[in-house]
Amino acid sequence: MDDRWQFQLRLDASAELAAALREGLARPEHEPLFDVLRKQGATLKCQFYAFMDYVDEAQARGTDGYPLYAWTKATVEDPAKKAKYLRVFTVYVDGEEVYGRGVTDALESELRALGAGAGIERIARFDTNPANNPQPPERPSSP
Repeated sequence: MDDRWQFQLRLDASAELAAALREGLARPEHEPLFDVLRKQGATLKCQFYAFMDYVDEAQARGTDGYPLYAWTKATVEDPAKKAKYLRVFTVYVDGEEVYGRGVTDALESELRALGAGAGIERIARFDTNPANNPQPPERPSSP
């Protein structure tokens, strides 16, 4: 893969870990996860809340500049998708949602080592290469 791309990690959390993360209730058994995150300057954000922020921002500023608005709004309004995304967390590094390969590799390795014992059920890695990601639908041109 080309080194010019940046990356993002997302993790699927167990119901218990997800609830604790959303509520800000750190438990001693979650400390190894927080140690890994602190070491890399990383934090977690619930993906459902990120979707809600996007919808709220689009509604406040006008949806024309938000090509994923309709999809995102439909997602947050679907109870099954809401339940799913309340357990998905995006890893931010130094406040950024995408970051370099080195930190991504280190974080992914350390998070995988924690695994299910830490409440991590799955880790997904995404990159910014448009060829690997669906693009927003084309907007119809005005007549």
